[in-house]
Amino acid sequence: MLSLLLSLCALILGYVFYGKLAEKIFGPDPARPTPAIEKADGIDYIKMPGWKVFMIQFLNIAGTGPIFGAIMGAKFGPSAYLWIVFGCIFAGAVHDYFTGMLSMRNGGAELPEIVGTYLGKGARTVMLVFTVFMLILVGAVFVYSPAIILGNMTGGTTTAIMIWVGVVFVYYIIATFMPIDKIIGKIYPLFAFSLLFMAVALFIGLLIKWPALPELWQGLGNRGPSVGVQGQPIFPCLFITIACGAISGFHGTQSPLMARCMGNERMGRPIFYGSMITEGIVALIWAAISSYFFFAGGAAELGAQTNAAAPAIVTIVSKGWLGVLGGILALLGVVAAPITSGDTALRSARLIVSEALRVDQTKVGKRLAISIPIFAVTGLLLWFNIADENGFNTIWRYFGWGNQTLSVFTLWAITVFLTKYRGKCAFLISLIPACFMTATCLTFICVDKIGFHLPVSLVPWLYAGTFIVSLLQFFLWRNAQIKRSGN
Repeated sequence: MLSLLLSLCALILGYVFYGKLAEKIFGPDPARPTPAIEKADGIDYIKMPGWKVFMIQFLNIAGTGPIFGAIMGAKFGPSAYLWIVFGCIFAGAVHDYFTGMLSMRNGGAELPEIVGTYLGKGARTVMLVFTVFMLILVGAVFVYSPAIILGNMTGGTTTAIMIWVGVVFVYYIIATFMPIDKIIGKIYPLFAFSLLFMAVALFIGLLIKWPALPELWQGLGNRGPSVGVQGQPIFPCLFITIACGAISGFHGTQSPLMARCMGNERMGRPIFYGSMITEGIVALIWAAISSYFFFAGGAAELGAQTNAAAPAIVTIVSKGWLGVLGGILALLGVVAAPITSGDTALRSARLIVSEALRVDQTKVGKRLAISIPIFAVTGLLLWFNIADENGFNTIWRYFGWGNQTLSVFTLWAITVFLTKYRGKCAFLISLIPACFMTATCLTFICVDKIGFHLPVSLVPWLYAGTFIVSLLQFFLWRNAQIKRSGN
């Protein structure tokens, strides 16, 4: 428990000090007109109160990532705490803050446009295809995962789950078309409150129980052979498994949605950096709960097996700890989080495609023309998810890798921006995370079974080699830029 408390304190201090450093480096201008004011259209560009934008941003980026990812990541042991803390402060929150602020400075531009602006047209094209596919993948994952929970609450049969899949999917279609202030702006803050309530309630439950959880100083090795992660090295698998709770490329697709609704650039740190830190807190709480479930007798106490799937663990713990009313409120937060992230993911996909094709989105017919193919592909992925009994786990692994790979492109774009337009050493704030995530993603796809399945013994060499090459390539490019400018 002490490791959990220390980790929570570290996240808060990270927001106070490192978040202020990120803000200082970017230099927000409170007098600068924002896209919400300059491009107001009543559909996607609408100024909203800061507290509401924060709640929506938090809910959009949360999804099931800081919950399911933390549950699966906790199987590796207390090393999950370190990744959540350091990942959030030095990588995830930096990634989200600069993505949101660059979107504001570029008229509310979507992620591929931001990357293309700083990395070139080739990178923009790659990001366009990769990002849209990722968002469709998110939509498929975030239909199925809440449907499992709702289905288990209403009978637990395959039919019940399928009915909820249909209900959630229909909702996605409706929400994607509506102006952002009609559904998202009105009810999402309530869902965000439910998610935060769940986290706080379960944290209080942990404090009351004060279980003997594995602590950081007791060893950071893989504790997971008994709970299903044998043969998976902590590096790089942990860093892909816990994505949204530490750093997530998906967040870069969501920040522009809120960048179009903010009335002042000064709101950037609490909304973008602060939302990521808040998500990290939720992830830490679920990692601790899962550690109790797997390693400290929690599963036996709740009458469950340690090999239970992540959605089942959410249901078991919430009902067992909080009773009927508390369980319903907690599950509302867990169910609402992926649903709301799924619909904003598909909304982002529509906006990215429309921006690339220069198709105006104020007319319903034009929104429909962009959306129909997106929903068709989402439906196909969803069918695979349902038809294959291991579909959820397979798609989640691809989602985790794709998610982190998306963050690599974004971090390099941020690094280029900082190199060109900020102080001499400003780029360091994103350069180190960029190199780290580049090495992590390449190493994972090389050794994991969904990739090339190379021997795990190659991990240190693959990681070190990729990190060094990435670093050298950056400094070679930077030196060329300096010579070209004559400075």
